[in-house]
Amino acid sequence: MLNKKLVTLHINGSTYEVAIRPYDVLLDVIRENLNLIGAKRGCDMGTCGCCTVHIDGRARLSCLTMALEAVGREVTTIEGLKCNGLLHPLQRAFSEHGGSQCGFCTQGFIMTAKAFLDEHLNPTRDDIEQAISGNMCRCTGYIKIVDAIEAVARKE
Repeated sequence: MLNKKLVTLHINGSTYEVAIRPYDVLLDVIRENLNLIGAKRGCDMGTCGCCTVHIDGRARLSCLTMALEAVGREVTTIEGLKCNGLLHPLQRAFSEHGGSQCGFCTQGFIMTAKAFLDEHLNPTRDDIEQAISGNMCRCTGYIKIVDAIEAVARKE
């Protein structure tokens, strides 16, 4: 059995010292060690997007990211999108446009969409659909999800 190593992680603007094993994935560390349960375990294969977080502003699948890769980098989870206690515009839009049904995949879509919108100021609907193509929802036909993202892109 490999020994744990004490590392410092920067998550949602806070610093955490966590003992991790070399083979621990980021999803397990943030959920089990830090009790940040927004990112979900969906498939464990990188095909559903439920575990999406940001590392240095880029969307990453935390089920496929070794926790050691996050050392020295800024990690943001869905819990870190709130600002001054207010929901991020994407979080509000998903609520207002019915972009979530059971809610299991919602945080992954929001995190993917945020990283995409941070780099694409005027995306088309097709651009949005392509950007979220790595995320899976079993409850919807994606229309309301795309509507919500499009509303934020258009600042409606």
